[in-house]
Amino acid sequence: MTNAALKKALEPISRPSVTDAIFEELHRQIVGMELPPGTRMSEADVAEIMGVSRQPVRDAFYRLSVLGFLTIRPQRATVVAAISEKAVMQARFIRSAIEAETVRVACEQLTDADMRALDQVLEDQREAVADRDAPRFHELDDRFHREICERSGHGYAWEIIRENKSHMDRVRMLSLSFASGDAFGDHLKVMAAIKARDPARAMAEMHEHLVRIKTQIRRIRAEHEQYFEGEPFND
Repeated sequence: MTNAALKKALEPISRPSVTDAIFEELHRQIVGMELPPGTRMSEADVAEIMGVSRQPVRDAFYRLSVLGFLTIRPQRATVVAAISEKAVMQARFIRSAIEAETVRVACEQLTDADMRALDQVLEDQREAVADRDAPRFHELDDRFHREICERSGHGYAWEIIRENKSHMDRVRMLSLSFASGDAFGDHLKVMAAIKARDPARAMAEMHEHLVRIKTQIRRIRAEHEQYFEGEPFND
């Protein structure tokens, strides 16, 4: 292939666009409940605050609406969408199925060095619980689950989980004020099963950990009914 033909065939390597940056920041704030359900937003305001034109904001709004995080109403204010229990439970189902398999593999694949690295993440979680640092614990919670996937040789599984878990994350953030200790205890049980090279126990502990959201969401909904849409969902 000649140099001219090569240039014609290959596209320039794209860099993260302005739209991507706006999308990621708004997504982070919505999932982290910095922008709770019902928050009014406008393209003009976001564009002014972020120092960009309105078009990339419009594109980011559309992407968030497709994911179910924004409700765009023509001629009316765009608002952060209410939490859908159905979306939360569907995300939990997907996550539970994938992570049960990753901990099974972890029991076979993790090295002593991997175990030590995960123990350090758990020690950091212990400190976050003691400090009542919910955002830090949330970050470390994700790190624990992600590293199990990656150290088992299935990092791509975390990418699938990440794409599907955002609806769960809003509920998780609301639960951390009372449930960080429970989550940490669950992680210790999962880790103990992995160290024991007991795949059946590890899978059961991971399932028990992720299914907690079914009971937590009832308490959260009772305390924050204004954040939810529709009737409670039973999966």
